[in-house]
Amino acid sequence: MAIVSEIASAQSSGMVTKEQQIQAGMVLYNGTCSVCHQQNGEGLEGVFPPLANSDYLMADQRRAVEIVLNGLSGPVTVNGIDYSSVMPAMSQLNDDEIANILTFSLNSWGNEGGVVTTDEVAGIRAVTAIPEGAAH
Repeated sequence: MAIVSEIASAQSSGMVTKEQQIQAGMVLYNGTCSVCHQQNGEGLEGVFPPLANSDYLMADQRRAVEIVLNGLSGPVTVNGIDYSSVMPAMSQLNDDEIANILTFSLNSWGNEGGVVTTDEVAGIRAVTAIPEGAAH
């Protein structure tokens, strides 16, 4: 987790690179998200949607941040396959962690790329209602 601490320091000084975010995001993803979405990002068909080559993930970065912050329940279609399960809110993650995980996901497993910034996550967190019982 040294890379995560190193990147957090760089983020606080405004000197973080996309590559650093991807490195930190990979570590955080493997410890937080891979249980459901799998280490390869392919999810479990019919249960947990894929992040790999994901039309749903790539379609709307803001929505991706909102889902991490607030969770998702109910039907969703990813790459033409329907899923109806629950992703719990991950609002216990700080803004840097969410930005890094999503930047990693947007740039992995065949996804076309993108960057989520800490400021972007903070802005969305500030105007998004946190579900009852979720961490703030």
